[in-house]
Parts: sequence; C-alpha cells; structure tokens
Amino acid sequence: MKKKLVSALMCATMAVTMLAGCGSGSKNGTEAADGGTEAAESEVVTNTYGDSKGTHLEMWTFVELHAQHYGTMVEQWNKDHPDKTIEITCTTYPYGDMHTKLLTSLEAGTGAPDICDVEVGQFPNVVAGQDKWLVPLDDYTKDYMSTMVPARMETYQGSDGHYYGAPYHVGATVMYYNVKAMGDAMGLSQADVIAKIDGVKTWDDYEALGTEYVEAAGEKGTKYWTSVDTAGTDWLWLAMAEYGEDWTGGFDGKANVQLDSVKKMLTMQQKWLKSDLAEVSPDGHVDLEAGFQNIMDHNIVSFPKAMWYMSRFTNYMPDEKGNWYIAKCPTFEEGQKCSVGIGGTGTVVTQQSKAKELAAEFLCWAKMSEVGEQNIWDTLGFDVCNTACWTNDTFAHNDENQYNQFFINYPYDVLNSIGMDNIGKISVVKISPTINENVCNTTLNEVLEDPDYSVDDALQELQEAVDMEQEE
Repeated sequence: MKKKLVSALMCATMAVTMLAGCGSGSKNGTEAADGGTEAAESEVVTNTYGDSKGTHLEMWTFVELHAQHYGTMVEQWNKDHPDKTIEITCTTYPYGDMHTKLLTSLEAGTGAPDICDVEVGQFPNVVAGQDKWLVPLDDYTKDYMSTMVPARMETYQGSDGHYYGAPYHVGATVMYYNVKAMGDAMGLSQADVIAKIDGVKTWDDYEALGTEYVEAAGEKGTKYWTSVDTAGTDWLWLAMAEYGEDWTGGFDGKANVQLDSVKKMLTMQQKWLKSDLAEVSPDGHVDLEAGFQNIMDHNIVSFPKAMWYMSRFTNYMPDEKGNWYIAKCPTFEEGQKCSVGIGGTGTVVTQQSKAKELAAEFLCWAKMSEVGEQNIWDTLGFDVCNTACWTNDTFAHNDENQYNQFFINYPYDVLNSIGMDNIGKISVVKISPTINENVCNTTLNEVLEDPDYSVDDALQELQEAVDMEQEE
C-alpha cells in the first residue's frame, strides 16, 4: 500500500469521536471515526441470505445490524424479482480492519467485495479512486433522486460529480428538549412548555428561554440549560450550515477555519459558560456514557444532535420515555438553514464486482426505495433520505414504531417542518480528519475550558496547523 494511502487511513482512524457520528442503535458499539457510536463490531460475523441459486454477492460492513438490513431486503428483492434473484453473504468486520482491508484491495485491484459500507470519515480515502475503484451510481439512483435529500446524496459524491455511495440516513440535526424537567422547574404544563419551545426561532430566543429555565430551576451551577462539546464538532457544523459556509473548502478549495459562523458559535458558547447557562459536556460530548447519565440526571434539558441520536434514548435512557420533545434548531438569523446532516455511512459498489449492474440496482433499491426506507426506519431507527416517506402517514405516524412512542411528538413531523432544502452539508474531504483532530484536541478545549481565551487566537492557531497539512 502506498505511504500516502496508509497515512490517510491512519489520520482518519485517529479522528475517532472528532467527526459527528451516526448510530445503529446497537448497545455493543465502539467509537467510529465520524464521532458517535456507529456500532462497529469487535468480531468477524458472517451470514448468508437469499437464493442459493441466484447471483452471489459479497458484502462487507462494520455494523451487524446493517448486514441484517440487507438480509431482509434480499428476501424481498427475490420475491419481487424472481427472474434475477440474489444470494448475499454479509461479513461484519471490526471497523478499522474493514476499512483497511477495503483500501488495500482497491489499491491492489483484487480482493474487494461487490458491495461495501464506508463510514463517512473514511469516504474521502475510498472515493479517491473514483470510477477506477467504484461504480458510479447515478444511473441507479435516478428513479429516487426527485425525493432524496440533496445534501445527503452530495456527501457521497466524488470530485467528478458522480454519486459513489448510497446513504442510510439524513442525520438531520435537531434540538432535543426535556419538557418534563422544564415544566417541573418552571411550574408550567406540557402544552405551555411546548408553546415556549415552538416560539424559539433564533439563538437569542433559545438563550432567553434557557435563562428563564435556569432561574426557575434555582440551582445555578448545578442545573444547566445545555452543554457544549470539547470533543465533537456538531455545534460548529450547525453554525456553518446556517451561514452556508464550509471550513473544508470542498474538493477544490483551500480549507479556511476562520469563518464568521465558527467565531459566532464559539463566542456565544463562551458567553453561556460564563453565565452558567451551559456546562462543558462530561467526557467531551453527549454521546458517551457520562453524557447519557448527565441527561438522565436532568443536569441539562436541551441540546442539538442528529436524529439518529433517538436510538441513544431508547437504548441507554429508556426511563426518559415521554419526557422529550424534538424541534427545529435555532438560527442566528431567521430564514437561514436550520439543520445540517451529520455522520453517516455510504455504501459503495466496487469495480471488481462481476455483477456490477445487479449489485448497484439492488443496493440503491435497498437503501432508497420506500420499502427499503421502511426497513431502515423500523430496524435501524434512522431518519430516512427518501422524503416521500416523510409525508406517508402509515410510515411517519405509525404508533407501533418505538421512536414514535418514545417522544412527545412525531420525529417526521419535525423533518417535514425543516424541509429537505433547509438541511445543510459540510464536506468530508481529505483535509477533514486534520481539521477535526485539531479542533477536538486543541481548539475547543482552549476556548471552552477557558471562556476568556481569545476565539480569534484559537482559530488562528488552528488555521496554521491546517495550513501546514495542506502544504505537504
């Protein structure tokens, strides 16, 4: 393997917990390179599904629940397509092993599977080979593109503009509010608390409601409105999306971390810390055990996170059922985008497949069709990318779904209120691991652990570190 490729892989792997992540809802997860628990497995597990007489496909993943999704989907595919049935062998590898194995096989030109999951933090390495390594999926996605969220599809584009990965979810960032705790502290009914939350349009509104809550709670310095992260970039991604900025510069531009959006968010968070409106998240962010406990102790009652975080509530905080309300994120200015897609895993078809067309057709159907999206929602708990499902009452308002049961409101009602055009995208490219590693190891600790530290100085230091990497 070339030194540059090894370096890229190591850099991305070191960025564990530094890019915002997505989750499968498994309790046996380890940290993935995009931040949250992507439920990367620690053992190799192999299962074969489908018609033993059909076309055989090999699929690799690092999440066993993802493999089970394809097992379910191939059975349905074979019922619907008796003239081109499939047998699929899904192998679940440990996270790092799978990505290393995939990159090695792509570089060597042999040994790759037909289909493979690629976590978003690793995607820049894999898409580097573009159509020499991967099958462009444009022709196979066209039947679904009119209703797919553009920002999520664009996450898995190559620099040539072709789509190389099929997404599992939007990863739309929303605000989670503990209505029960807020009502108890403020002496308000559930309906009154929700009315106040729904009245939050801007970060100024959010701060005002938080101040009202903290004063009513009467435990300043113990009970906080929210927490801010020193080991995750979700808040910063949200700020950039609101202003339409992107610190990576995309495929062709130069990274610039000294953005107004980033400065505004960090400065605002410093203000909150000084006024005891916010605390620094235990262990750095809310997606670890200490974060779950902090939420269950009602030490914080609101925070932004992607919709895949719903599975954290059902898996790790089941006693919080009925307490939480999901809402749109505030914006700095009314009319800005109010969400950003965070985390994710794109699934690719390799050029080494002997059944490329069938593999690509099956993959896109399994991840983009309404029947595929139904299984993703029911099994994985992800906010699906096909917006046709968002307005399907039997899909979005199914009261047997565990997430619809857990939260006060229907999650897809929130997605509909956001709208697919208001979900921003921050590029994940070659420089992304460098930015995130430096942000989470240094910058956020400087400005949030010491709220008097100059944001401008911290971002200048960050820019210098990023520039050194770009010049190599």
